[in-house]
Amino acid sequence: MIADKAALRAHALAARAAGGDAQALTGHLIAVLAPHAGAVLAGYWPMRDEADPRPAMAAHDGPVVLPVVMGKARPLVFRRWQGDALVPGAFGTAHPPESAPVMQPQVLIVPLAGFDKRGNRLGYGGGFYDRTLELLRKSGPVTAIGLAFACQRLDLIPAEPTDQPLDLIVTDRGALTPVR
Repeated sequence: MIADKAALRAHALAARAAGGDAQALTGHLIAVLAPHAGAVLAGYWPMRDEADPRPAMAAHDGPVVLPVVMGKARPLVFRRWQGDALVPGAFGTAHPPESAPVMQPQVLIVPLAGFDKRGNRLGYGGGFYDRTLELLRKSGPVTAIGLAFACQRLDLIPAEPTDQPLDLIVTDRGALTPVR
């Protein structure tokens, strides 16, 4: 299964490099986030050619947090971000400084390499979002929204017991509700 996922990841990342309609993607994400006004929203600072959630994060009516990688095989922690300068983090990430308060998100915009119609996602293989979503879901309702260009869709991603499915996927072609 690991070899399958590696091949699927390579395919999805190659497709992602072609990109898509960033303006349409932002519009769809803003529309999906509108009912979550006031909720703590976890976004992310895009790396490489990831779909960019920052315009939708800026439009969100509520607190915004960014993930902090605490170490290998550990869940993410989220710190409040109000447009302040970010500090470099592990694996090429950027996040708010330690002085920013830690907050628990209710809605997460989740980066990904690829997704399928069932709401399975391929990340980069570290399991950070799977561990984090599992932990958050144990403490109450949380909405995980995958953000990707439509070209990143795969036919089928083999799911492992530790994989956490997405509740919704937003692409430049619209929002998709997973078929379970």
